[in-house]
Amino acid sequence: MALTDATEALLDHPIVRVVACGSVDDGKSTLIGRLLAETDSVPDDILEYARSTRRSGSTIPKGEVDFSMLTDGLEAEHAQGITIDVAYRHLYLPSGRRAIIADAPGHEQYTRNMAVAASTADIAILLVDASRGIRAQTHRHLTVCALMGVRTVIIAINKMDAVDFKHVAFEDFAGQIRSAAARFDLDEVSVIPVSALTGDNVIEPSEAMRWYHGPTVLQALTTWRPAAAADLRTVPFRFPVQYVVRADNFRGYAGTVVAGEVRPGDKVVVNAGSISTTVERVITMGGDLDVARVDQAVVLTLETETDVTRGDLLVAPAEGMGVDQFPRPATAFAADLVWTGEEELRHGRSYLLVSGSLEVPAVVTAIRGRRDVVSGEEMAARTFKMNDIGHVEIATDTPVPLDPYELCRDTGGFLLVERVSRDTVAAGLVRHALRRAHNVVPHAFTVDRNARAVLKNQRPRVLWLTGLPGAGKSTIADALEAALLGLGMHTYVLDGDGVRTGLNKDLGFTPEDRAENVRRVAETAKLMMDAGLVVIVSLVSPFRGDRRAAKGLFSQDEFLEVYVDTPADVVVRRDPKGLYAKAKAGTLPNMTGVGQGYEPPENPDVTVTGAGDIDAAVDRLLAALEVER
Repeated sequence: MALTDATEALLDHPIVRVVACGSVDDGKSTLIGRLLAETDSVPDDILEYARSTRRSGSTIPKGEVDFSMLTDGLEAEHAQGITIDVAYRHLYLPSGRRAIIADAPGHEQYTRNMAVAASTADIAILLVDASRGIRAQTHRHLTVCALMGVRTVIIAINKMDAVDFKHVAFEDFAGQIRSAAARFDLDEVSVIPVSALTGDNVIEPSEAMRWYHGPTVLQALTTWRPAAAADLRTVPFRFPVQYVVRADNFRGYAGTVVAGEVRPGDKVVVNAGSISTTVERVITMGGDLDVARVDQAVVLTLETETDVTRGDLLVAPAEGMGVDQFPRPATAFAADLVWTGEEELRHGRSYLLVSGSLEVPAVVTAIRGRRDVVSGEEMAARTFKMNDIGHVEIATDTPVPLDPYELCRDTGGFLLVERVSRDTVAAGLVRHALRRAHNVVPHAFTVDRNARAVLKNQRPRVLWLTGLPGAGKSTIADALEAALLGLGMHTYVLDGDGVRTGLNKDLGFTPEDRAENVRRVAETAKLMMDAGLVVIVSLVSPFRGDRRAAKGLFSQDEFLEVYVDTPADVVVRRDPKGLYAKAKAGTLPNMTGVGQGYEPPENPDVTVTGAGDIDAAVDRLLAALEVER
């Protein structure tokens, strides 16, 4: 007997992931709550709670269900009447499928939460308040959904009761939102007039809007079918290793199949490189499997002893695979970013790129443009602020196999994480590896850092002197280098003004240019240390994040952060370059300590002062280097 289309869809895609989004108070929680209640998807005690409990200001009489109470999960949300976190609820569709609905926050500052919910969604329900119209946050959520790979969008023009269910009002909104959606390559966009409060066109067709002949929201969810491009069975095998399982005479690799399928005897390649091996067993808690498919968590064992660790990616071999379907390891990628950090993006600052269990240092090397979410135009930008969306280029410290996001979300999506605080500052989507990433192959030279250090009979180090302008950094660096030269040591000083007359002459003093200034100096210092030198950096470097990124390039014992702690009144009185006088006159707006803040080190390796005896400061630094005069 042939399967019906509905049965085939149920077998192929038993769980539908939905994100509900829109601006604050557009009615998301009420819409979802009604869907849950009227499909018997919530327990009776939760319904009773929604009948008897009212938040402050509610106009719904007790005894009737306040549908919004079924999804607002946090006490803070109940108190404020808004959604802050993402609430997930299970909806049982008439077809027998199960839908997982994410009620995403509507406020702009919680766009990061909404982006996370959209990253796994098959369908987006985007609400528009008919009484207030289409707003910037509506455009932003539509943009995020499209970027995150949501191919089907249901636009619910809500609160139609507030405009007397007028057909002309609906057509006006529908035209605007369809025009905005046309900017994106979406598979399907449906526009439905609804009233979540009264139930019109949510479950059953509306008697008040007989002019509308399309599906209700529930019907649109029930009849959804994944596009062929969204079927991960058509993507070659992908298996990010989450954990290495070790036991007596056993070594296996735990993870979840994120694309394709795997069987015992299949050839796999580690990190899309040259190491190939064969799958021996596919194991679950219930025993061995003949085949593992998408979303199955399994342990794989390999026939040969192969170096595989957490964060590695097992993929199908390149033979028989399209060029665009084999994730060649690369160090540079074009990507889209949704910036979620409270602090602005500084291209040149080192972050951690996290994709599944993969974690590598990465730098945003270029900002190619910021998208205006309302007009859709790409605009020039030097930095990203919170909730900005744009196109960047990213470089990683080591080659990593990342897919284009449109091919596989799990191996093409990533987060950028602040290296010390571990705050997530961006959600990223790989568009493609840059061609230059495959053409740069470092050569393994015979003479290395150790050989150069032995020849010079010294231990290469970097001393990074930071402090206010005029604190005495250059004076201390000069005296320290003279002392080291007298001891027969090989040194070099990288001074702030010196590098800005050559290497960094193209940079200004904005926060993003300062970040790039620090990055270039740190990379130069690393090269000089590799040459076997003791490198003394004298640089204001006012921001902790930039200094942390510089330190992250080195091993723990190679880099010493030195805080030249000179009182502010001393440096202003001293003013050797006349900078403070210019700042006071208003001709130097980005002066550190005046127009821009200075963030002193919280835990410097060494603290000295430039207001006292310079020889005493030098002695402290020699001691830190374990060198005696």
